[in-house]
Amino acid sequence: MNDIGFVGLGRMGGNMARRLRRNGVAVAGYNRNAALTVTLSRETGLQAADSLTELVQSLSRPRIVWLMVPAGAATQENIDQLAGLLSPQDIVVDGGNSYYKDSMRRASELASRGIRFVDAGVSGGIWGLENGYALMVGGETGAVAVIERFLKLLAPTPQSGWLHCGPVGSGHYVKMVHNGIEYGMMQAYAEGLSLLRSRTDFSLDLAAVSEMWRHGSVVRSWLLDLTAEFLKSDQKLDAIAPYVADSGEGRWTAIEAIEQGVPAPVMSLALMARFASQDRDDFAARLLSLMRKGFGGHAVRPGGSG
Repeated sequence: MNDIGFVGLGRMGGNMARRLRRNGVAVAGYNRNAALTVTLSRETGLQAADSLTELVQSLSRPRIVWLMVPAGAATQENIDQLAGLLSPQDIVVDGGNSYYKDSMRRASELASRGIRFVDAGVSGGIWGLENGYALMVGGETGAVAVIERFLKLLAPTPQSGWLHCGPVGSGHYVKMVHNGIEYGMMQAYAEGLSLLRSRTDFSLDLAAVSEMWRHGSVVRSWLLDLTAEFLKSDQKLDAIAPYVADSGEGRWTAIEAIEQGVPAPVMSLALMARFASQDRDDFAARLLSLMRKGFGGHAVRPGGSG
């Protein structure tokens, strides 16, 4: 029998399953694209399931199913199906970027069947396989204790990079605010480097400046590391369209700030800049798009002549 089942084996889910398999965890996996599941099975030895039913049947009790699917309809559809397949004391972990109020509602609905629910905000992007993931977890203490060994293997170290934040909803709430902060940091880097680029009489080398900032500066960060790397090969970014998508969590963070009456102008304005990016031929927007690709593997739109 398998220790844990993963539903959704894309960029994040697939690498999380890989990381667990590298640490000897018996993993079952299911993905709508069956070919992806088979490929991952051949690579890692995880058990490929053809359906949610087969996945659940392959798990030892209490059964743990970890979802890594898009927030919204896809998450709800999988949870609805799992509600009819799982038994009391089994655990559903939602590792996607779900809205925390949806997570609270889903936990209540599953609890009526005796099924436990954990919301897990996951950060680390395409680099998590090697570096580990930051895991922000919400849920009842007993349920979190059951999945703790997996959290310790997925995190950068058993002692760091994961946190039981509080009751159900708190994990996705912390991740939502985390992403709002991320929006603001990315926007600041993009605007600052765009301003440097605008002073043409100085002929500033943006790659050299960003590389220098990485060492000793108070603005150093992983985002700066990624930015410095791709500026080494391209400082014009003409091949990148100035279009920056928003995943939804930035919107939720801005709405939450309004509802709570907490000033959050930087995060809110960073979200507005993303909305505006599709209508602007903007170096900062091109840089933001590359940052998202750098840490999360998000697709960029090819640039053109207008």
